[in-house]
Order: sequence, then C-alpha cells, then structure tokens
Amino acid sequence: MNPKDLKKLLDDLHGQKLNPQQAMKKLETLPFENLDFAKVDHHRGLRSGMPEVIYCPGKTVPQIKKIIQSMNRAGSSILATKLPKETFRKLKSFLPKFHDYNETAQTLVIEKNKKKKRSGLITIITAGTSDIPIAEEASVTARALGSETETLFDVGVAGIHRLFNNLEEIRKARVIIVVAGMEGALASVVGGLVNQPIIAVPTSIGYGTSFGGVSALLTMLNSCATGIAVVNIDNGFGAGCMAHRINILGEPKETE
Repeated sequence: MNPKDLKKLLDDLHGQKLNPQQAMKKLETLPFENLDFAKVDHHRGLRSGMPEVIYCPGKTVPQIKKIIQSMNRAGSSILATKLPKETFRKLKSFLPKFHDYNETAQTLVIEKNKKKKRSGLITIITAGTSDIPIAEEASVTARALGSETETLFDVGVAGIHRLFNNLEEIRKARVIIVVAGMEGALASVVGGLVNQPIIAVPTSIGYGTSFGGVSALLTMLNSCATGIAVVNIDNGFGAGCMAHRINILGEPKETE
C-alpha cells in the first residue's frame, strides 16, 4: 500500500463507499504479514515511499511464490531482483499475464498501475557492453518506482569520443547513473563534464587485479570529481532507488 492508495481508502470510508469492516479487510496485513520464513513489509511504501522488493538469491521457488502471493493480496506492485532465468521459468506458470521479466537485468516486475506517469529523467551510462546487466537492473528499478529513464551503452574511456558525442543528450537528465567495471574511471570523467548528481556503480567486470569490482569501487570512492556518490559492487538496484529519490525531489506528492 502506498500513500495514494491509503488516501483513496480513507476517502471511500469517509464517503461511505466502504463500511468499516471492508476497510479493516484492506488493512489487515498492515504493517506486515508473517510467512514464518519471511515477514512481508506491506507498510514500507507508506513509510518510505518505496515498496517491499524481493531479493531472490538464497530464496527457494516456493518461498518467492508465497511472497508474491502475499504482495498480490495486499495490492502491491512487485519488483523482484537477481532472479535467474531458470528460477523465473519455474515461476512463470503461476504469474499473472501482465508480468514483465527482463532476462538481461534478471528482474521481474508486476505493475498494478500500468498507466502510471513517470517523472523527470535518469540517464544510465555504461563503460562497456559487459556492464549492461547492472545498468538494466538500475533502469528497471527506477522505472518501477516511477522515474523515466534512458540508457547509453559502451561509452567508456577506452574510446572517450563516444561519450563526448552524446554529451548533449546526457545533460538533459536530472540524475546520471554511471556503471563501470575494469578500473572504473568513467564516473570521474562524467563528473568533470556535467552538473547533475552522479551515482557511480562499480561492477565485477574485469581481469584478475580488478578483484571482482574492488578496483573500480576504490577508484570511484577516490574520485576527485565533485557530486559523485557510490553504491556497492553490482548494485544496480540501489543506484536505481537513490536516483529515483533524487529525481522526484520537488515533484507533487502522490496524495496531493
């Protein structure tokens, strides 16, 4: 449940379109539903503006299925991350027809309001083609939360003219996400060219001394360019969430 849904419920109750028993039924799973192996936080959207999200690694197919069922009963939109293709195949027959699985991003979205208007613009840039899965995860996340996104792939420092050729488009964004593995230099380069806030995402792409993304992470953390924040290695989801929150600053609240 989000603030807009709660306001409608209260308006319907006030206008006697619902009786108190019907309203209680809609609220019975707040603030959370105990599934024993998980406590699904249906109240999160009201508190933070972002609903519960299913992180799939370490969860069995029956566990993911029960969490989706719980969220469906509560009327929540659903975002599942790091969902492998094989696991999705085992879930597919159970899912509603309007689900959207992104194999590259390994994300599953079940959107309750498909006509939702998206806000602003987040541009997501990758250094290389191998960084695209993490960029797609960031894009899917931000769009599921209500932001408009654009992507620009394979414009890393090894051929920096590719980046310069797209600067005019990049500067139209409210927020920029830069996704890079190897030495992670692209975030610093972009930071020296634009005035938007930048969220840097190190990826685990690279040869031996990249240490699974640690080298890119340290480069980004030590950037001399201003206005750069850094999330964890391969954390496209975290970057999408933070970019969305920055992107909607100043936008009217859902309840207004």
